[in-house]
Amino acid sequence: MRSTQQTLYARLGTANRRFRACDTDFVIKVTGIRAEQAAGAAKQRIKTLEAQLDRFNEASAAAELNDTGQIHNEHIAKIVQRGREYIDRTDGGFDIRHGECKDELHRYLRGDDNAVHRGGDTSSASGATCSVSTAFAGGTISVDGERVETDTALDLNGLAKGYIVDQAARCLDGVGRRGFVSGGGDMSPPTGPVGIESPYGDDKHLKTLATDWNIATTGGYRRERDGIDHIYDPTAERVGSRHESVTVLAARDCMEADALATTLAALPLAEAKQLAADWNGAEALIVHGGVFHTTDGFDEHVVEG
Repeated sequence: MRSTQQTLYARLGTANRRFRACDTDFVIKVTGIRAEQAAGAAKQRIKTLEAQLDRFNEASAAAELNDTGQIHNEHIAKIVQRGREYIDRTDGGFDIRHGECKDELHRYLRGDDNAVHRGGDTSSASGATCSVSTAFAGGTISVDGERVETDTALDLNGLAKGYIVDQAARCLDGVGRRGFVSGGGDMSPPTGPVGIESPYGDDKHLKTLATDWNIATTGGYRRERDGIDHIYDPTAERVGSRHESVTVLAARDCMEADALATTLAALPLAEAKQLAADWNGAEALIVHGGVFHTTDGFDEHVVEG
């Protein structure tokens, strides 16, 4: 009898995982048939992809690409191909060809050096002004199947976490099973209502969502040092989020939500609102100066409470 019960619980039930990966907090929640096995597989997928996509892990494929200018890797090829798409769709507002700039920001935010400094004539949402000593650079990228070649360092961070969430969520698919993956503001379609985190350091949610679309929330409050954050606008050669918070819902996948949220956070308000309105299959909430700006269909994904 006990063996039968153990077999039943192994096949039916719920499973939750909370852990650190990609320098942020990940959550996996799944219910249904073989929930434990599915959650374990999703966590393993996240850890495996993290090892390949972590630019600051010298043994990673991402590091090899930026060090040598070439790599044969299916995951990086998919991410880079999508990155090339978004360079065109955002008129360069989202551009993966600025890896040196992102590396400099990353080192500064981790406290490794003081390469990023206050200066310039533009300010972030926090009021800080800043610039990077590394020039924003262009470059060329080619993708042939799983082979990627580049003559400039690439910044895959604006896509990698969304990609990892998408890949891990696939481990939860199955008859009689449902679940979601969340990591550092990026989430696959949730299985119940979820709140949008406030950028103001309180416990209140900006809005509560009930949606079957992918979600990405970003802003300078998520990762900053002395008012300087991880967002940059290559078209203006400017560092710093222009808004307190940006949330994007995307029907396509979490990678798209991630890329669009990053882009909107970097753009001036009028440009961000126009891009969000024109983007098919996405809705957005931009919080700027304490005012909520939403696309026409955003509130269709919002519930009270």
